Amino acid sequence: MSLVESFRIALRALAANRLRALLTMLGMMIGVAAVISLMSVGRGAQAAVTAQIQGLGTNLLFVRPGSTQQGGVRSGQGGVQTLSLDDAQAIATELDTVAGVAPEVGGSAQLVANGQNWNTRVVGTTEAYPEVRNVQLAAGDFFTRQQVESRSAVVVLGSGVAQNLFGDDEPIEQSVRISRSGQAGVTFRIVGVMASKGGTGQGNQDDQVFVPLTAYQTRLAPTRTVRGSYQVSTITVAVIDTQLMDQTTRDIGALLRQRHRVNQDDFTIQSQNDFLQTAEQTTGVMTILLGAIAGISLVVGGIGIMNIMLVSVTERTREIGIRKAVGAKRRDILLQFLVEASTVSLLGGIIGMAIGIGLARLLSGVPFNGQRLTTLVTPDAVVLSVTVSAAVGVFFGMYPATRAAGLRPIEALRYE
Repeated sequence: MSLVESFRIALRALAANRLRALLTMLGMMIGVAAVISLMSVGRGAQAAVTAQIQGLGTNLLFVRPGSTQQGGVRSGQGGVQTLSLDDAQAIATELDTVAGVAPEVGGSAQLVANGQNWNTRVVGTTEAYPEVRNVQLAAGDFFTRQQVESRSAVVVLGSGVAQNLFGDDEPIEQSVRISRSGQAGVTFRIVGVMASKGGTGQGNQDDQVFVPLTAYQTRLAPTRTVRGSYQVSTITVAVIDTQLMDQTTRDIGALLRQRHRVNQDDFTIQSQNDFLQTAEQTTGVMTILLGAIAGISLVVGGIGIMNIMLVSVTERTREIGIRKAVGAKRRDILLQFLVEASTVSLLGGIIGMAIGIGLARLLSGVPFNGQRLTTLVTPDAVVLSVTVSAAVGVFFGMYPATRAAGLRPIEALRYE
């Protein structure tokens, strides 16, 4: 018997019991739809995080305080502020492979303006921040070098902070009072509002404000290093070419070791690619987990196919006996029931594929946990789910098909 003839017989057998065939396919439909839709959510999240991190720039290095050791006791990473504004200025002036440097220091603070209040993160930085971190302003201007040098009390609001404090009102040239750790607070003049960038692995970029680093250190958190310079928590370095990242990392390390006069690094240097790889690994694991959870329903659907096929073998025992009596071989019977099981599974998989793609499109843009879901249906997920559904049909249909092929003609003809 040819494969085409087996397929035709399988369709005829399914058509004879339409409702039962539909209910059998339902398990595969749900399984494939769940796999495609959930994996699209995971892939969409992975793509969104990757795009946001890459949007900050792929040529960035982040220098942060490391650990120190005194009297045999070693502090944790970042436990001691070992970086200073002078270190940032030295990196900017002494290394030819550096395109820009933006030192940062920050902490949470309470903001009061326009009769509203909001707790957010205040970042002290320099005028180089927008260029180095690849950010844009929606209104106004970023503070200038002159304002940094003069310790001016000016502030640039993140878009989320501006919305929470001023709503639809114009915040430029308005005043906002910033206080930290129970202090009376300092009044800052708003000179700009950042364009919206959304949340990333490093936090919500819209829920923070920016002030000159010198103003932060003198007006909000007056602290200095043991060498008398302004402390910084991060030095972001933009490299002129991504191919020079490794060389620049080595040069920064050598420069800081010389400046700090240490043999063991009291700082750490990470690249944007490090964060990107970590984020991709994390979201990749989440995607696999979602797919595995949804894949359980495929197994359940396969068990349903085996159950129905065993019932079908029992109901058609006499038919099997007649076919064997007129010359059908064992492999013909085996092929017939395998094709029938695979047809049920494959049809359910194709319908489930259409449902899964539709669900993915419906879920795209749905608000979830303060953000909108991003879904991404990839060809590999579709091909994998449909292929697995067909394989499940073959696997779970093998036992009923073998059982049918193993029936003896005489016993089958006696069956009532």
